[in-house]
Amino acid sequence: MEKLAQHHPLSDFRNMQSPRPGISHLLFQRTTNALKSALLLRRNSIPPATLAILIQCVALGLVCASSWAMYWLAAILFATDVSFSLGVLILMQAVTSALLAHAVRMASWWRWIHFGFPVAIYAMSHWHIPNEVYLIGFIISLSLFWTTFRTQVPFYPSRPVVWRQLAALMPQDQAMRMIDIGSGLGDMSMHIAKVRPGSHVEGIEIAPLPWLISHVRALVSRSNARFRLGNYQTLHFAEYDIIFAYLSPAAMLALWQKASSEMRPGSKLVSLEFEIPGITPSATIIGDGQSPVMYVWDIA
Repeated sequence: MEKLAQHHPLSDFRNMQSPRPGISHLLFQRTTNALKSALLLRRNSIPPATLAILIQCVALGLVCASSWAMYWLAAILFATDVSFSLGVLILMQAVTSALLAHAVRMASWWRWIHFGFPVAIYAMSHWHIPNEVYLIGFIISLSLFWTTFRTQVPFYPSRPVVWRQLAALMPQDQAMRMIDIGSGLGDMSMHIAKVRPGSHVEGIEIAPLPWLISHVRALVSRSNARFRLGNYQTLHFAEYDIIFAYLSPAAMLALWQKASSEMRPGSKLVSLEFEIPGITPSATIIGDGQSPVMYVWDIA
């Protein structure tokens, strides 16, 4: 026979005293649901730029809901008015959006962008900056990042220690053909061309302003490195012995598909910081503590 649960005489009283879900509880539920939705979007591989816009919108909704809830709670419980200055609301937006970016595991630099975006807008609206400055900033940003939304690869400059590590992978007594995918301002390509003068060194950059700067710098310094403007997908990887990439996690699978189908046996694919999911690297090179890990895949 099943043992009947004993009924405690205070249970009915406790149930009567338990509060019904209020505004704070509903706000918590909405916040939780928003986080779950953001995580679901992240798993569905929404482009980071689109996800960033969604996070700002969700954060704005949470800030409005929380400020409204605190206003009415103060009015009902304490019979007083609670108002928030615009600066406080901007700070709440910045913190909330940064926390949401952390919750969906966006890169650390995205979290700083989320935090700084509303703060920067608030600051610039009070500094009375001339419109021409905004136009110049827009043109420069467009020249640097105009393809980021499509390629999901932002501007990533590498450090000198990385240039030396890549040069060490190249044989001293053999001329190599190397290309830097996303060469930026051209520093690494020009360094490799200087320390390996017998090798053929190229860089390809899809953003026009960094490409123009690298091209002019190579001409002025008389570097043997050559730079082209375009998408690396138009390249034929079989022409190169070493391909270096400093892209983003979103671009690594497409890079591997092209490399594994086109690169010749004995060539090397090198990626700074970002691994290829499911593909074990042939070698891992640890940086100096300030630079990311370098991954090397030997093409068989």
